[in-house]
Amino acid sequence: MSQVTTIEWTDVSWNPVHGCSKVSTGCKHCYAETLSLRYGQTTAPWSMRNAEQNVTLKPHKLREPLSKAGPWKNPCRVFVNSMSDLFHEQIPDEYIAQVFGVMARAKRHTFQVLTKRPERMRDLLADDAFHGAVADRILMADQPWGLADWEDHGTLPNVWLGVSIENRKWVSRADVLRQTPAAVRFISAEPLLGPLFYDRGCTPNCGCGNWDGELRWDDGHAGPQLDLTGIDWLIVGGESGPGHRPFEADWARDLRAECGATGTAFFVKQLGGARPGTKLEDLPEDLRIREYPDQARR
Repeated sequence: MSQVTTIEWTDVSWNPVHGCSKVSTGCKHCYAETLSLRYGQTTAPWSMRNAEQNVTLKPHKLREPLSKAGPWKNPCRVFVNSMSDLFHEQIPDEYIAQVFGVMARAKRHTFQVLTKRPERMRDLLADDAFHGAVADRILMADQPWGLADWEDHGTLPNVWLGVSIENRKWVSRADVLRQTPAAVRFISAEPLLGPLFYDRGCTPNCGCGNWDGELRWDDGHAGPQLDLTGIDWLIVGGESGPGHRPFEADWARDLRAECGATGTAFFVKQLGGARPGTKLEDLPEDLRIREYPDQARR
């Protein structure tokens, strides 16, 4: 069965796929890889070279959310593939369609799908063959639900789609997410490895007269900042465990301010460290914020 999880922003993890491969710097200390290697579920590092042997479909797990036993007794938030990425290159389109079909049929749960491969997610949701395959799965239910939303908008009311963004290099993932139909769009800025908003020094409107058309950040690089337009929810967290990279609370404060300006729900998971405190009282008082999009408020 899937497991009740200690991840603060969800209730249950569901893993119809196991294994992944690293695609960006946020993957460096991947907790899923560590656990998988420790318990022998995979035996090779999670590199692209080893993806074919590491990424495994688990079709026997597909029907778990349709159960009414164990963690599925009551409506819950479900983190889809906490040990993988649903849009990994090794996962066939048809299998992803099966996952979407199950999510449509398990209408009492809210499914949270998080990816570092938003281009495939966007392109697949715009694909006619995929669209038809999911519709066929929905029609298999005794009482089809969500079909109108799927046919009209390419969305399922109980499925949230999100992207991971760890630093400025990957803020373009938010742009791709905006191009993707979803009932709720969210960003996980965890592990947050640098500032995503420019909040210091010379800016277009600072009045110093030295603006030359480029944003320069604390790390000395020029580049865009994160655009939260059309984003419903933002999760922030530092990196934890051995070898964790630094996290600055001001990065979260800048994000909190921008969320207030855009109406984006803001959720602070933890600030990282060797032994991160994950309770609200462990956070600085001004960062004790754990909001959900309106659709998930209880």
